[in-house]
Amino acid sequence: MARKVAMLTGGGDCPGLNAVIRAVTRKLSGDYGMVGVEEGWRGLMENNYMQLDVRSTADILPKGGTILRTSRTNPYKEEGGPEKVVQNLKDNDIYALVAVGGDDTLGVARKLFDDYGINVVGVPKTIDNDLSATDYTFGFDTAVQIATEALDRLHTTAASHNRCMVAEIMGRHTGWITVMTGIAASADVVLIPEVEMSIEKICAMLTRGRDKGKNYNIVAVSEGFEMTSDKGEKGLAVKSDKVDAFGHVQLGGIAARLAEQIEQRTGYETRATVLGHIQRGGTPTAHDRILATRYGLGAADLVLQEKFGRMVALQGDDIVDASLEAATDELKKVKPEFWEIARTFFA
Repeated sequence: MARKVAMLTGGGDCPGLNAVIRAVTRKLSGDYGMVGVEEGWRGLMENNYMQLDVRSTADILPKGGTILRTSRTNPYKEEGGPEKVVQNLKDNDIYALVAVGGDDTLGVARKLFDDYGINVVGVPKTIDNDLSATDYTFGFDTAVQIATEALDRLHTTAASHNRCMVAEIMGRHTGWITVMTGIAASADVVLIPEVEMSIEKICAMLTRGRDKGKNYNIVAVSEGFEMTSDKGEKGLAVKSDKVDAFGHVQLGGIAARLAEQIEQRTGYETRATVLGHIQRGGTPTAHDRILATRYGLGAADLVLQEKFGRMVALQGDDIVDASLEAATDELKKVKPEFWEIARTFFA
């Protein structure tokens, strides 16, 4: 009986996951038995699997989400969690594991490799594009495209009503989606976690735009942007008391807070729009389908070459590999040159 390779998708879903599943399965199914782990790390702890083969993955390329489903389960937060994962892999004769996810999912993969020597290969997945060691992650292009289309629509209604529109875009610690969307959709102000900007300065820029003859404004803001004032006051986005297994609090509400302050300080009628999970859903762009496919084939090659503890990555036009340590040691922040491009078009 052929040894098995398992594959899981962890953390937030994103367009392109099914393309990875299809590519890994197609490349490895001749050499290994392929199984999909259902619901991320939770599935490995609870022994929930599905068979993967050419037939079951034949038509999944254009579909959003993940046929394996996902969760934000962290085995290291569960009593005996890592040991359950290791034992279940052994009991099910699983030779290698392909983990598809972002910083949290690949952080667990890295620990399992370091602590237990698990044969694991990583695939970078996050719409936030904040993983180090790779130029871009799949899912990011689709998220930017969706957000850009949304801001294009806000332009027309804002102009019709002489309004200021504040669009809240995903991005907890980094502003990659927001800055790229702001450039593509011609936002008047772009606000990201990496750059501090006071409410007074924001309002001054919007006012200058009106003074130059523009009758409306578009503000693109990351959900993790911290609003400050010249008086030294600070205010994060509204947070709930809920914390996930990786210690992340639920963010939301910065657009509403900004809209209230802008209207109060400028007198401009202002509305807030939260794009939320719309950015995660739906069919992937052609770019993300191709990148995800290349990542999947690259991950399969790492398994065949027995290069474990590694992650496939994009550097320039090439698919390469990097250590899981390099990928997860620190978040990749927005490069200053992209911020400067966006800032050029502020009022």
